[in-house]
Amino acid sequence: MKILIVGGTGMIGAHAALFLKEKGNDVTLAARKPVTGPSPIAGFPVILGDYAEGTFTEADLAPFEAIVFAAGNDIRHLSRDTDENAFWQKMQIEGVPNFVALAKRAGVKRLVQLGSYYHHVMPHLADTNAYVRGRKLADEGARALATPDFNVSTLNPPSIVGAFPGVSAKRYASLVAWGRGERPEIPDYAPAGGTNYMSVRSLCEAIWGALQNAESGKAYLIGDENLTFRDFFQKIFDAVGAGRVLEERDEEHPILPDAFIVPGRGNILAYEPDPEETRRLGYTRNDIDRTIAEVVAMVDQTPPAK
Repeated sequence: MKILIVGGTGMIGAHAALFLKEKGNDVTLAARKPVTGPSPIAGFPVILGDYAEGTFTEADLAPFEAIVFAAGNDIRHLSRDTDENAFWQKMQIEGVPNFVALAKRAGVKRLVQLGSYYHHVMPHLADTNAYVRGRKLADEGARALATPDFNVSTLNPPSIVGAFPGVSAKRYASLVAWGRGERPEIPDYAPAGGTNYMSVRSLCEAIWGALQNAESGKAYLIGDENLTFRDFFQKIFDAVGAGRVLEERDEEHPILPDAFIVPGRGNILAYEPDPEETRRLGYTRNDIDRTIAEVVAMVDQTPPAK
């Protein structure tokens, strides 16, 4: 299959590129900037463009049978001085469906959009949170363009665990350093609450499954393991041999600030994905411990930033 990955130089897009290529597909990356420096994706062909600015053309997309849209911005991309509603209007509510419509006009046959789980699990959040509302409307707007000849599906994953060479893994480097006692200014606690976690490898498996088997016009809630934030941080501490036990406190944490906890500190966003949908997409469960070990090894192999 000839596949274009939009957002192909990001952590998820890069993993998906390697995974889909291993499955025998012809993969091209679409990104705002070219790949720089040594990277496992350095040899992939790249189309430069910005979906939110409308710089891709029908001619750019026409050669591809399928597109994986992995470029949707999330709360980490929102700066303090940005108009939140205007940002999500451009990047999600308008930007994503407009790009999907362009792919449809170009004759692309299949498109898998990577969304987010918040509106799927806690739909009430869309009434009060501009980011969740943006994700919800982007999801619905993209799938509304589905037809029997244009298969559009959305994968709504949880918090993704993974890192990639050449792509920033700063958060995990901080967690590893903290676990090893190199960040003494951070006390040994985690904020109250929790969520579902999924490995990037499992997500790539779900992407490949959706490209082959997704029902057109459907949104799939995918995920793996429900963990409190304390349990997740403890797994990293254990993986680095910290020998310390974290406590849970109902207070903000410097590595996981309240702004990044969309349902609010103290809430646990837990669910089980539908077993039949999991089989249809063909992704692995119970992959978090393996992935944390992989991420720690990658952090150890990454030269410190100059």
